[in-house]
This record gives sequence, C-alpha cells and structure tokens, in this order.
Amino acid sequence: MSSLPPIADIDLRRATLCQILHWLASGRVQPSRLAAVYLDAIDRINPRLNAYVGLSPALMLEQAQGAERRRRGGVIGRLDGVPIALKDNFDIAGWATRSGLPGPGRSAEHDAHVVGRLRASGAVLIGKTNMDEGALGAVTNNPHFGPTHNPHRHGYTAGGSSGGAAAAVAAGLAVAAIGSDSLGSIRIPASYCGVFALKPTQGEISARGMTPAARRLDTVGLLARGVDDLTVLLQVLAGYDAEDPRSRHRRVALSPPDWEPGKLRCGVLPNLPVLGVQQDVLDVFEAALAKLNGELGERRIVDFEDWHFPRSRRAGFLLMEAEMLGTFAAQLADTEHPVSPQFHRLLDYATRKTAADYAEADRVLDAAALKMRRLFAQIDVLVTPTTPQGAFPLDGPVPDTQGDLTSFANLAGCPAVSIPMGTLPNGLPIGMQLVGARGSDLRLLELAAVWSATLDAAPEYPVGCDDL
Repeated sequence: MSSLPPIADIDLRRATLCQILHWLASGRVQPSRLAAVYLDAIDRINPRLNAYVGLSPALMLEQAQGAERRRRGGVIGRLDGVPIALKDNFDIAGWATRSGLPGPGRSAEHDAHVVGRLRASGAVLIGKTNMDEGALGAVTNNPHFGPTHNPHRHGYTAGGSSGGAAAAVAAGLAVAAIGSDSLGSIRIPASYCGVFALKPTQGEISARGMTPAARRLDTVGLLARGVDDLTVLLQVLAGYDAEDPRSRHRRVALSPPDWEPGKLRCGVLPNLPVLGVQQDVLDVFEAALAKLNGELGERRIVDFEDWHFPRSRRAGFLLMEAEMLGTFAAQLADTEHPVSPQFHRLLDYATRKTAADYAEADRVLDAAALKMRRLFAQIDVLVTPTTPQGAFPLDGPVPDTQGDLTSFANLAGCPAVSIPMGTLPNGLPIGMQLVGARGSDLRLLELAAVWSATLDAAPEYPVGCDDL
C-alpha cells in the first residue's frame, strides 16, 4: 500500500487510463474507491448531461470488489479495476440492447466479443451510453432518451452516433469508452467533445455482438483522454474472432510504430472550403499544421478530384438504411413502441431504391479500396480536420456535411485517429484526423502521440465538471 496522500476525486476523473493503471498498480487508489468516485460524478452530472441511458451501480461496485481481490492475489488483467463505458448497441449478457430505439429492447443472452475481452481484462463495466436512434445520425439528440449535451456547452450537440460515450469521457464520467463507427460515429463526437478516438482497421476488433448498422462499414471504436490509452485498448480488444466473418485474420502483425523522423510523407487535401470546411475550422487547422511543421515531414497536396465526398457519404448511408430495414424489422413493426417519424423517413428512403441502386452504392467501397491503395503508395498519412464544423446548437439546423471527411476511412476499411487540434473562436474544441493504410493503426497512434504533444490542444478534463 502506498504511503503517499490520497488522490483527489477530481484528479481521478481527469486522469488518463495509463495514469489510472499506474495508480492502481502502486496502490495509490483501490478499484472500489475509483468506482465510487465515478458513480458519484455520474449521479451528480448525468441528469443534465444525459450521457448514460443504462446503469447498474451495484453491479459496478461488485466488479470493482472483484478487481480488488484479484489485485491482492497478484494475478490481474490488463485493465483490472478500470471503469469503462459501452455504447448502447453492444450486448452485455442480461442487459437490454436497445440501440437507441424505444421499447424494452432485446435482452442479450451473451456478451459481445469486446465485452468478453473487457471482462477478461478485469475492466469494470459502468453501463450503456446514449446514441442516435439506430446509430443513424451524428447528433445524439435521441427522441426516446433525450439529447446528450456537449460537456463544453450545454444545449450543444456532443456529436454522434457515439455522443454519449464521448461526452462521458470528456466529462470525467468514464476512464474510456467503447463505441461504434460506421461513417464517423466515433471521430465526429471526439472532435466536438475534445477527446481522442481511434477507428481501427476494419476487422481488427471483432464486431460480434454489436448491433450492425452496415456490416461492411461497421467498426468498433475507442474513446479516451489520451493517445496512449487508445493503444492499450487496441491491444486488449484486437484479435481474430472465428465467429465474426469480417474479423481480420492476419498472417503478419500490425505494422510496427516505426516512423523514421524526417521521412514522413504527409498528405493534405486541396480546397478544403470547397469540401464544406468552415473558415473558423480551416483557420485552426492551418495554425495546427504550422505548429507541426517540424513533425509533418514532406507535405504533399493529394489529388482527390476523382472522389466526391458528399456522394460517397450518401452511398454509405444507403447501405446502412437498406441493412437496417432488416436489422430493425421488429422495431419498425412495433406499434406499441413506435420509432420516430424521422427514423421511419430515413429508412423509407431505402425502400424507394432498387437493387441496382444498392449495387451501385456497394461499388463505392471497391472504389474506396482502390483509392486507398493508390493514395498510400504516395503518402504515409492523410491529415484533415475531423469535422467540417464544430459543435452546433441542439435546437438548430443539422449540417449534412458532418461525416464527409470521416466516411472515406470506413468505405476504404482503413484506420483513422482523431486528436484535439485547437479551439474555435466560440471556445469549442475541434479535432484533427489522421488516416493511414490498412494495418497502420499502431503507426498512426505513434504519430498522433507526437503531434498531440506538440499541439498540446487537449482541454483540461473533466470538461464542464460541476457546471452541468
């Protein structure tokens, strides 16, 4: 047991996962106290933030006590005692999986693959986080469970569809969170909430037990308060799953984090305003690039004239909407617990399309894979703003460009990281996205760590603390 003074509650809530692991290993904090601190914060702050839609405090404390027993016994898992949140589209055995839809939900008989990995690592599962209805959106203004507010500013969106997960991490209501990303659903809220996110190479983390949006696009995503935290989570959760048809069965390991200083080929897009990037975001992005000048290596303008961002994102949405007609058939037919008219309208769009329309949208994925191969033959990393705009009021218009810059990584199946890059004139954060070739996850994370240290743009966590 450590002889050092106890760690303040606020410091436990602002710490990174790696720092928490150090304090647990040194005995400066016990899992039960850590769980109690997070539960107390959730009790005080969540009623206004609305990040969580499902909690079991008794179960959380029971898990923490089990972690303490294991630590006393000396045989522990990689995340033993660490409180982790999960988006409400992952199965937790004995819990309802609602995926942001009304009604009692489907009672899960088995854990999702990532939940089983978390349990095996000793993580303490906090509960389910709020999300867009059916994961079809990027605002987390859920008509059944209410909106999740941005911790930086009440009344503003946290992004989506993993908005509750990002808000919980930023506000110090979870050490880290697991969400899903089909066209940007991890990175968009990370950008708006000022946290770090990884969308891994598709199939790197099994999606078994995660309610699908579009299986060819879906990826398990990670949210945390530090880049190194994402690396730890990836190492815990990644691996081949024979029960997931899209699980990545590697013959070789992920590319090692071995960037050679000075030889980095960094690609940037021309004419970002033409792609809908707002001027205030562009100003922060250019300032970040200038600050990173020594770390960017060779900066290359890449040709994307053959890639129509809005049309490609729309093709991805059609794939999602068409698949959801089957995934949520029971919910769509449930008149006792009706889905929202907006959700119906979105899925009705797919009913008006033909099989040929679907096939044409599906071909965009092949085009993205070829574009990805050609692109990363010329550069090592593509860097863009994560989102074309910052967080906006929940009661205002929703821009249709939110996923334009994030969707390419899903369509091509490659990894992408979002890091805080600065603050907009209105005081809200904005993210920078790093995209790499398939399998370059560790390299991207290493580069993100270097760039994050140089930018030093992450907010002081927990965001919004007791103001909410």
